[in-house]
Amino acid sequence: MARKKYQAYTEEFRREAVKRPEKEGVSTATVASELGVSTQQIYNWRRQFNRLSDKQFNTVQSVDYSKSESEELRALERRNAELEKELAFVKKAAAYFAKDQE
Repeated sequence: MARKKYQAYTEEFRREAVKRPEKEGVSTATVASELGVSTQQIYNWRRQFNRLSDKQFNTVQSVDYSKSESEELRALERRNAELEKELAFVKKAAAYFAKDQE
């Protein structure tokens, strides 16, 4: 059985598809039929846009939420956690040795 080929839509297209039903008197079903996509697809894009899940929409208000940025942020957070643990250990060791010198 052959795999179904999916259409890749640009971020601008998806944003417009999500915004158009928000106008008064325009339904999601109408927009979906005009654009040639399913109603459910517009709902999915809206959910992704609101939650920024799967990074379908890479920028919101000029903030980059691309995959590479997210990976870099996670790496920096891990490094920060490691350094905090090391600092806590050094503080405990310094307190221990300071107590011995008294």
